[in-house]
Amino acid sequence: MQIRFTKMQGAGNDFVVLDETQGRQGLSPAQYRFLADRHFGVGADQILSVRPAPAEGIDFEYVIHNADGGEVEQCGNGARCFARFVHDRGLTDKKVIRVQTLSGVIAPELTADGGVRVDMGRPELRPELVPFDAAGLEPRAAGQAQTWPLALDGDGPWVTAVSMGNPHAVLWVDNVDTAAVAELGPQIERHARFPQRVNAGFLQRVSRSEVRLRVYERGAGETLACGTGACAAVVAGIRQGLLDTQVQVHTRGGLLTIAWAGGEDDSVFMTGPATFVFDGQIELPEAP
Repeated sequence: MQIRFTKMQGAGNDFVVLDETQGRQGLSPAQYRFLADRHFGVGADQILSVRPAPAEGIDFEYVIHNADGGEVEQCGNGARCFARFVHDRGLTDKKVIRVQTLSGVIAPELTADGGVRVDMGRPELRPELVPFDAAGLEPRAAGQAQTWPLALDGDGPWVTAVSMGNPHAVLWVDNVDTAAVAELGPQIERHARFPQRVNAGFLQRVSRSEVRLRVYERGAGETLACGTGACAAVVAGIRQGLLDTQVQVHTRGGLLTIAWAGGEDDSVFMTGPATFVFDGQIELPEAP
């Protein structure tokens, strides 16, 4: 089975994009894993599928599979690449695009400087809706937020649980360069307190308007950037009174700008790059 694809990246978070507007490929989890494989496939953190509008008032459906083949709710850097793809391929001439994801509707907007600004929706900090199992735990107040202890090998960290349509655990570190991302990331990702697993964000404050961030992503491992992770990190910092309402987030792959007014009904806005890399085609193994 041979398919065509487009390779894109947003701040180093890289994607294989599949145009399924004329029909679904019907790929299996194993085939998504093959596409994401950096040795035998194309190589990507996530596979993004562009599908026709599922309802009136929606322009496209946006489906995301992680490198492990599992479907996930949201991907912020992918949303920017999705918007750039459908516009540049002539699938729409709109500058603001309404897109259905597994977690709800988002609205990427192409900006005059070639970037993409995405309304990522409202954050969720209620533990049961992240979801995070807080039963039997005593939270620690941090400004208007709560931090929760996680039992890991050795002394566990205190984390802020945030959902941006997908679950995140944000913890502060003194220096992201020396943070134990490879050690703690997998433990946090699969911690029993997070029934859907979780993205683990390691956050360093530079100033009230500038942070550095590394994210160990659920189903993908550490990536060069994570858009929803940047949103969750800034939300956690604002709620704790440590960050301003607009923050520059330095990831290992590039710069993202996150803005949130701080209210329960306020959306989080993310602005960043979305870059075409190449087009190609590949022979997929038969689905098992």
